[in-house]
Amino acid sequence: MTPRMNSKWNGQFSCFDLVARVHEKAGDGVGAPLRTIVRVREIEIGGNDFVVMAGPCAVESETQLLQTAEAVAEAGARILRGGAYKPRSSPYSFQGLGVEGLKLLRKAREATGLAIVTEVMSEEDVDLIADYADIMQVGSRSMENYALLEAVGQCGRPVLLKRGMTATLEEFLRSAQVIAMAGNLQIILCERGIRTFETATRNTLDIAAVPVLKAVSHLPVIVDPSHAAGVRSLVPVLARAAAVVGADGLIVEVHPCPEQALSDGEQSLTFHEFRQMMDDIEPYLDLQQESRQLRPQLLAVGGAE
Repeated sequence: MTPRMNSKWNGQFSCFDLVARVHEKAGDGVGAPLRTIVRVREIEIGGNDFVVMAGPCAVESETQLLQTAEAVAEAGARILRGGAYKPRSSPYSFQGLGVEGLKLLRKAREATGLAIVTEVMSEEDVDLIADYADIMQVGSRSMENYALLEAVGQCGRPVLLKRGMTATLEEFLRSAQVIAMAGNLQIILCERGIRTFETATRNTLDIAAVPVLKAVSHLPVIVDPSHAAGVRSLVPVLARAAAVVGADGLIVEVHPCPEQALSDGEQSLTFHEFRQMMDDIEPYLDLQQESRQLRPQLLAVGGAE
């Protein structure tokens, strides 16, 4: 169940009027909270289904991508993730295949029926990537790139907005508000871990962010356990935690051979590990199903076909 609004939260987040949680007015002036359902093809994110997005951090080759797409689809993923353009910390790291990567993502969609989510790094690339992607991902490093936010707000595609690694929830929703003000309410929020003093993991998963965001905003919220952990063995554990606290889905990195991955291999699951993770979260999703079925779905937003 979604937690009740805290009076402090109301004052802190209500200024973001387009993405803040609102209520449908009933006869007594009080109604049920409205929630956004982002529709991508035949997939509903923020509805009753727990939607899993999975695939490689970076598109490396046709064989790698098609093998991964087929494996994650068979295991129950609905959306294929894959980076054609990669924002890397080192200039010596693999930067992605660019347009060729986008073409391979399109081919994988045609072969499997999976929808596609891929990252856009520059406002200049928005129109190009929108021709290939079903969901435009704004990565953590771009969360405060306001020119990019305004551009994806006008692209006609749903946007997956990742929380910046040092961003507060207030700053996170401010970025979502920028997208919404540009005309796009098809926004999916993604908690992907924040940078803290801890060094055992790549980032620290702010698991409390999920129920807080669902209390203060009407937007769907998913979790990225791969970037939160940075450690392959922790990804399934954090995925279960996301299911328990009521996330609307996951975005997970999967690779045919993580040891040979050109990007983020240490946090990518093998095909077998991904299937096992999908099986393991089922009991936790069953516990949430009753409350999900009761959740109001009155602010549906249609996605691009």
